Amino acid sequence: MGLTSESTGKRTLDEIFSVVRGDGDTVIALAGNPNVGKSTVFNQLTGLKQHTGNWPGKTVTNAQGRCLYRNRSYVLVDIPGTYSLMAHSAEEEVARDFICFGGADATIVVCDATCLERNMNLVLQTLEITGRAVICVNLMDEARRKQIHIDFDLLEERLGVPVIPVSARGREGLDTLLDAVGRAADLKIAPARRIRYPKVVEQALELLTPLLADCGGLPARWIALRLLCDDAPLIAALRQRGADPIADETVLNALRQAREGLQAAGISEEQFGDMVVSSIVLHAEEVCSDAIRFERVDYNSFDRRLDRLLTSRATGIPAMLLMLAVVFWLTIAGANRPSQLLSQALFGLQPHLTAFFEMLNAPVWLTGALVDGVYRVLAWVISVMLPPMAIFFPLFTLLEDSGYLPRIAFNLDRCFQRCNACGKQALTMCMGFGCNAAGVTGCRIIDSPRERLIAIITNNFVPCNGRLPQPYEWKQMRFSRLKKF
Repeated sequence: MGLTSESTGKRTLDEIFSVVRGDGDTVIALAGNPNVGKSTVFNQLTGLKQHTGNWPGKTVTNAQGRCLYRNRSYVLVDIPGTYSLMAHSAEEEVARDFICFGGADATIVVCDATCLERNMNLVLQTLEITGRAVICVNLMDEARRKQIHIDFDLLEERLGVPVIPVSARGREGLDTLLDAVGRAADLKIAPARRIRYPKVVEQALELLTPLLADCGGLPARWIALRLLCDDAPLIAALRQRGADPIADETVLNALRQAREGLQAAGISEEQFGDMVVSSIVLHAEEVCSDAIRFERVDYNSFDRRLDRLLTSRATGIPAMLLMLAVVFWLTIAGANRPSQLLSQALFGLQPHLTAFFEMLNAPVWLTGALVDGVYRVLAWVISVMLPPMAIFFPLFTLLEDSGYLPRIAFNLDRCFQRCNACGKQALTMCMGFGCNAAGVTGCRIIDSPRERLIAIITNNFVPCNGRLPQPYEWKQMRFSRLKKF
């Protein structure tokens, strides 16, 4: 598999659409729930180093990479991880809009083999939009370890699209995945999947669907469903692309009539949304029934016991405080000796630099600016900040990879909610102890713009390593003060 790569930062959708496709490229959208190994699949296919993490919302920007397989060039777009395409948050809206309007030739939906039924919600919503899809069931190594058996042929039969078992870390099944993606992208006719809804919902859809023949290439039934849910962002996106469905008076009258019929049946707008979601969940259960077999019913009993210990009201907060105290103690105590050695080494070079400038007959002001100003400040910053950061961030990564950070957010969510903030802010505040810049950047995982702004502003008050004196620094400060006397 020959690989070339490139990467894009966060851009508007129109900018991404304009650069994503080259001549002869096959564009593939890579979708999936958070924490299912989507970025790992992306990295293995493209050769990039997209950061992977074990907490929701890690990928909130679009990354783009190229993959050359069997003389065919693929452009993979790693869209934000999301649990739904109902567009209740920024990443859901970006993911939904790219699948709808990004011009992708096919979509890969990455799922977790250890909890496939939960991931099926996103799969079914994607199949309602496009039939050119491939289901990538990742983490098969974990499923085998937990003795979970999946009937992929039965899933393919029920979903109508290829279902490929993959273990991205070991590069298992990636060639088969690309073969299936190539076939899906070449399909001339790929009808979207129909999900059965309650009778009253189906009657409302029957009023609208025949009138929505041309909606930018999207399935008329799905557009009718989103109109009934009053999906304003989607309507605005359609309007920008010259396909405004409610501009037609006939459609508007049919929509009004359908909503009146729902109200007459005692179904409010909120209840209608709940009925749609419930139908998708029930359909996911039907798809996965008899297709997944657990050899050990208690395969996740250890995880459940661990969850009860780390998230209960009695032990969750004490365990969190103890864990963070250990991390901070290791950071501060462990950085003492390296900071001392770095300081002695760097400041030991200062007299030699001064002598070097004097040998060159450099002006006193230039020597003072470069040696006493630039070098001395840089040496002080490096000796004070580098060792704590080198210790704190690997420890923080261990907590991240173990899955403990989402549990911290869960424990503190109620406290932050009382302050009109978001529990995810706990993660960014922990990062702020290592570096405020990293903490502020991490605030992008927060859905609400208001809560994100609160997290950004308050994160600056977290004492990072640059503002948290280390034991060696305290000794130096006391010694310098004694020398004055």
